[in-house]
Amino acid sequence: MSNAVPAEISVQLSQALNVIERHLESTLMAVHLYGSALDGGLKPYSDIDLLVTVAARIDETVRQTLFVDLLEVSAFPGQSKALRALEVTIVVRSDIVPWRYPARRELQFGEWQRKDILAGIFESATTDTDLAILLTKARQHSRALAGSAAADFFNPVPESDLFKALADTLKLWNLHPDWAGDERNVVLTLSRIWYSAATGKIAPKDVAANWVMERLPVQHQPVLLEARQAYHGQGEDCLASRTDQLEAFVHFVKHEATKLLGARQ
Repeated sequence: MSNAVPAEISVQLSQALNVIERHLESTLMAVHLYGSALDGGLKPYSDIDLLVTVAARIDETVRQTLFVDLLEVSAFPGQSKALRALEVTIVVRSDIVPWRYPARRELQFGEWQRKDILAGIFESATTDTDLAILLTKARQHSRALAGSAAADFFNPVPESDLFKALADTLKLWNLHPDWAGDERNVVLTLSRIWYSAATGKIAPKDVAANWVMERLPVQHQPVLLEARQAYHGQGEDCLASRTDQLEAFVHFVKHEATKLLGARQ
């Protein structure tokens, strides 16, 4: 897997880095690019994942202006030819080194927050079980845009904490409102969790979806097939209209993954 930054996002990355450096300059320690930009190739709706590490807590005024300014260098998936959706996670190094679970996240920016940010509502720092998965990904494959390589910069996440994070993530999806509006992403994320629960590895969406497809009962295959095709930009995403099928898929994959994770803990 290449660590080269895809040319198609180089301008946007520079813009994002400028915003990050302008606001966090005095405490900025590292910026790592990870996720589909390096792992599986950018698909039509892929976002750009950045992990930013700082040395100290972020002042509230800086936090709010950073949220607002990141909106200018990000766009909702599929709505701009020049910009992709950014997902920026900021951690204070002393909150994650030495590693502990669950770790504390200082800030996370994503397009799902756009309406709130424009309305002056800003998410606070919080503990985040997902950091165990995120840091595992970054140590496994990332590119340092500032600072040293992630494998040297962060402690390894114990496998037991990775499995704990996967199990905690599964608890997010129980009823239809939990995935409404985010159907494709939830289907693909569930597939990745099942794959990780079985193998102990984290794989790109494509790899995990192909692995799961071979293990899915035939009645659940159309949901994953549609999600995979939409992810590639090869078909329309009508998952929201597949209410019963989607719910059946979610509960089946959750059951399979939970069973495996229970055996590992």
